[in-house]
Amino acid sequence: MEKHIAPTLRKLTRRVTGGRLSKSPTPKERTTITVLDGMADAEEDFSSLPLPDRFQHKIWKVRKAAYEDAAKQFEITPDEHDPAFRPFLQDPGLWKGAVADSNVAAQQDGIAALCAFLKFGGREGCTRTRSHTISPLVEKGLSSTRAATKASALEAILLYIELDTPAPVIEDLLPALAHKQPKIIAATLAALTAIFHNYGCKTVDPKPVLKILPKAFGHADKNVRAEATNLAVEFYRWLREAMKPMFWGDLKPTQQTDMEASFEKIKSEPAPKQERFLRSQQAAMSRAPPLGAAAAEEDELEEEPVEIDAFDLAEPQDVLSKVPADFSDQLASTKWKERKDALEALFTALNVPRIKDGDFGEVVRGLAKSMKDANIAVVTQAAQCTEVLAKGMRKPFGKYRSIIMGPIMERMKEKKATVQDALGAALDQVFLATSLTDCLEETLGFLAHKNPQVKEGTMKFLVRALRTTREAPSKPEVASIVESAKKLLSESQEVLRSGGAEILGTVMKIMGERAMGPHLEGLDEIRKVKIKEFFETAEVKAKDKPKPPPQAAPRAAPAAAAPRKVLGKKPAAKKPAPPPSQYAQEAAPLAPQPTARSIPGSKLGGPPKSGLATPGGGLKAPMKRTLAGPGGAPAPNLASPRRPLSQAPPPLDEDAPPPPRIGLGRGLAGRSLAAKAPALNAAPPPASPPPNAGMTAVERAELEELRLDKDRLLRQCDDLRQDKSRLNSEVQELKNQNAQLIEDHTRDVLSIKAKETQLVRARSDCEAAEAMCGQLRREMERLKRALTSAERVNSPPAISSPTGSSDEAGIYRDTGMYSGQDNGRPAYNSRARMSFNSALSEEKENTGDAFAPQYGRSKLSPDLGRNGRTSAASGSGGRNSPAPASYQSTRMSRDTSADGSKADGNGVESWKRAAEVTSALKAKIEQMKARQGLSRP
Repeated sequence: MEKHIAPTLRKLTRRVTGGRLSKSPTPKERTTITVLDGMADAEEDFSSLPLPDRFQHKIWKVRKAAYEDAAKQFEITPDEHDPAFRPFLQDPGLWKGAVADSNVAAQQDGIAALCAFLKFGGREGCTRTRSHTISPLVEKGLSSTRAATKASALEAILLYIELDTPAPVIEDLLPALAHKQPKIIAATLAALTAIFHNYGCKTVDPKPVLKILPKAFGHADKNVRAEATNLAVEFYRWLREAMKPMFWGDLKPTQQTDMEASFEKIKSEPAPKQERFLRSQQAAMSRAPPLGAAAAEEDELEEEPVEIDAFDLAEPQDVLSKVPADFSDQLASTKWKERKDALEALFTALNVPRIKDGDFGEVVRGLAKSMKDANIAVVTQAAQCTEVLAKGMRKPFGKYRSIIMGPIMERMKEKKATVQDALGAALDQVFLATSLTDCLEETLGFLAHKNPQVKEGTMKFLVRALRTTREAPSKPEVASIVESAKKLLSESQEVLRSGGAEILGTVMKIMGERAMGPHLEGLDEIRKVKIKEFFETAEVKAKDKPKPPPQAAPRAAPAAAAPRKVLGKKPAAKKPAPPPSQYAQEAAPLAPQPTARSIPGSKLGGPPKSGLATPGGGLKAPMKRTLAGPGGAPAPNLASPRRPLSQAPPPLDEDAPPPPRIGLGRGLAGRSLAAKAPALNAAPPPASPPPNAGMTAVERAELEELRLDKDRLLRQCDDLRQDKSRLNSEVQELKNQNAQLIEDHTRDVLSIKAKETQLVRARSDCEAAEAMCGQLRREMERLKRALTSAERVNSPPAISSPTGSSDEAGIYRDTGMYSGQDNGRPAYNSRARMSFNSALSEEKENTGDAFAPQYGRSKLSPDLGRNGRTSAASGSGGRNSPAPASYQSTRMSRDTSADGSKADGNGVESWKRAAEVTSALKAKIEQMKARQGLSRP
């Protein structure tokens, strides 16, 4: 047979390169190869080679057998420190070849061996091999055509997450989403979907995946887009609407419509729960198994859906740099449109999922000032800015609460629904950024506001706050809320009375009916029924969990001076107490009840470890006590760590207690202290002490003292809390006063500056007026001097006086203006004088002199025209009476220059006009005389 095989073997040797044939073998050659393989398997056995060598063998069957043997060895190891894991920990690159094996059958077993290695090898095997295997698992395993290989690859990735943390695995998976082969991208998206489905978004951070998810929706391959949709739906199961701000804007409208249709299908599904847990989570659950009330509480927490919002997913953004530099100046504008535009620009800058903390004091003060704006559009926009700012900052916004919360509540007097909704939404976000304790005092203050609209808005806000708070209010806070709500029950408006009942019903839902019972005493049945209705329909997130009743902590052994533990919490294990004394046995003659010490397997059971277990055993300081012999003084009992207690007898033997003596009580005087003294030298008690009949008198006394201490501490805490609230209110009041004083000071400074400006202007005007007055005065003096000189130089012949001097014109002699003498003085006719003054007034009113208003002449002064003539001589107006002769000389003197020469005007014509005026005047006088003569008797 060898003679026939040799030629064929030589041919195959020339054609075989690296274990692969360069050409397809003929049927004869294929048969020969099968025979040769069988002979080689029969002749050589590779099982004796070490596993690392077999993992790297060139024959795939050897590698496949090595993978199977490795998986079997890993499954039978006792722990993760077994020597079977050591070669693969020292050379983690072996798993890279196993995962990416060129033979698909061997690759399937290689990935299965890796899963066994991770499952039984522990965290060290995960951390050492992770960097070598994740990429081959994605490229060769997840995209394999074999279902078993794909399942093993996905299981290996899930194990890598379970053994350590998810972040490194996600970080290694994300680069595969940019691979050039669509099938690898689709397989990676499917693996991410399985990861979030098993571990949830609370354990695995979804932010890195959400950032690059829009690229998958824009891929050309439909399988990639389908897997991206599945991943988005899985995200929606956990995150709901909080996921949309991260990538929703990058989708096309058609994609958004399709996604909304997919979301509608799962909206009615219950909240998802984590199906697989990390090893650290498993260890935590195994270390602290829930018991009793703790188990029920944990069940409630597990049933509560995990809420993840956009704030937790988003990265903080710096928006202070986007706020306009002249924001405060724009808010101080006199035009409401400019103020509204400034707030709209601020809203655009602040409307981000998460805001980086910074100094927003000026912005918040501007928003608080805008709450007092007269335009409701400005108020609404300011409320929306406050809402997005508090929503984006969360806890850091708490330091600005005192600035903005009061103005918002004060502005709730607006009756327009849109304004009320905007203010309410702003208050809700301010509350979510702080807590009920921070907002309660100011809220209760506005609950007693004189404006009913403000009361109603504050009442609705308090109800919403009680429904959304996760921390139950303390007892003093409950008392203050109840008192304010009771006052609302007596309001005249139905909405306020219903609001007070709703507040009380919501508080009852949080605290419980029993705790609210004392607060509702004194209310009539109708109001109690109304409160009960709101109690039944209220939905709250906080529950007041009553503390368990204080239990007597097991006494420590006398030899161990252990510090006292706080009651009300999980009792810590202490050393067992000594056997019960005879006093305790006499005090409780009934059948003993099982206690923590008597239960088998209890941590508190077991023989006592103190010195009392053996005769004459010494005690450790400082709890050492001296045992008295017969006739000695009674030994001091074990004292409390805080203060000494009453004395008790030393522990006695296990004999049954004798019946009490007749006539004696069951106290210390009811038995002999020395009767049992020889029992000290008796045999030691058995290893297992008898069951305790209950707490001893010492334990009860200590328990009472602890209760008193607890009550005292609670009272101190309440007092300190009230002091803190009072001090906080005083600080807030001082801050408000300081802000008011600053505002008043600023207003006063501005007023003073305005007054100073007015004063400077008035002084300037006064100086200008004085300069004008001086100039006019000088002009008047100059004119007077010119007039006087003109009259003196060119005066006509003197008119005779009424006393007998010459009178050429004959005015005084003929007109009767002089009617006689009175004590040597001329007496003028009153009617003539009045007519003369009237004529002068009319002449003054009809003059065209432009300088008369500036010079301020009286009506009796000569009114000069621009051409130097009097208005009486101008001949204008038929109403004007003729001027007297004395005014003619004035007119003629104005027609003459200062040096006595005639003016440029026609002098002859002037004298003619004067004569005509004189004639007219004489005619008037004659008429007057005639009328007077007729009127005389």
